[in-house]
Amino acid sequence: MSAQIILPRILQVGVNASTEIGQVMQQLNCKKPLIITDKMMVQLGYSAPLVDALQALGISAQVFSDTLPEPTVASIQAGVTTACEGGFDSIIALGGGSPIDSAKAIAILAKHGGQMRDYKFPRIVSERGLPVVAIPTTAGTGSEVTKVTIITDEVSGEKMLCMGTGFMPQAALIDYTLTLSLPARVSADTGIDALTHAMEAYVSKKASLFTDGQAINAIKLLAPNLRKVYHDGQDVQAREQMMLGSTLAGIAFSNASVALVHGMSRPIGAAFHVPHGLSNAMLLPEVTRFSLPGASARYADCARAMGIATGTDTDEQAGVKLIDELYAINDELQVPSPAQFGIDREVYFSSLTNMAEQALASGSPGNNPREASVEQMVDIYKAVYE
Repeated sequence: MSAQIILPRILQVGVNASTEIGQVMQQLNCKKPLIITDKMMVQLGYSAPLVDALQALGISAQVFSDTLPEPTVASIQAGVTTACEGGFDSIIALGGGSPIDSAKAIAILAKHGGQMRDYKFPRIVSERGLPVVAIPTTAGTGSEVTKVTIITDEVSGEKMLCMGTGFMPQAALIDYTLTLSLPARVSADTGIDALTHAMEAYVSKKASLFTDGQAINAIKLLAPNLRKVYHDGQDVQAREQMMLGSTLAGIAFSNASVALVHGMSRPIGAAFHVPHGLSNAMLLPEVTRFSLPGASARYADCARAMGIATGTDTDEQAGVKLIDELYAINDELQVPSPAQFGIDREVYFSSLTNMAEQALASGSPGNNPREASVEQMVDIYKAVYE
């Protein structure tokens, strides 16, 4: 059976890749881009050099910085209005997963109209929106190379999974220098998010030989460097390897799908405003423990790629070491439990069945090597609370 692989048309990778934005826009024949970012990127001075580089080549750009950390239907609509009224022919997405996810959604709605809910999974969005050039500033989400976007419906509280080739950026500029200013907490949360992407892609029922290679190489880059960038954000070599690992993990999961961790993570984020990478980190060790019997050999491969198990370890031994390591990473990177994050116990426990049902409806848990029922997901939610 064959596997379809979807990638950006252009990948610009390496030091100062973002400075090549003008040439990339020319390659795509885009003349009037709207830069979608957030206010922090503007304050840090990351958007101004892009505008200058574009103007040097006669390309006029405008900055829209009203995206939210967790994109909502309303925040997306504001960007759509700006894109339509300004007659922009393309979008440059600058920032972490939220600005890039926002840009993908805006690109589709600005060209095809409708509401974000119209594009929610199980609909597969194949129609092209405005061309998107993604410039990630975190090493984690992989959104620059994925055909997925997550938008929160603020009325229902649901994090809507929207996917299809229409959401794939036309180009991605992978510049690790943009991550040097990331604070430790963001480095940790986005880094564990990337590791989760790689692991879930590798154990997914939709994995292929192509995605296996991307996932395992991503794990080899991410695992040894997670702690380094958390403790020393100026470790250039570690930052570079984290950035490339994140992109490889994004390619892997975009083409193999995520699984149970992500399915269960989105409802936590939607209900309690937990950052996406952090909610993944809360769940990863316990979900791996649950899933291990369904793919013991594959999880053992992950442990060996992380360098915590050897070829002399049995798959069972490697699996135990993997779970121990995931808990150790969370401890060292100070990942809080839902209780430590400040989520009220009574409110949390009263939401568990609804969250589990939302997770199941997203489709991601169906890719897990060991499928979980609503009741089993509730048990996992309970186990991670403290």
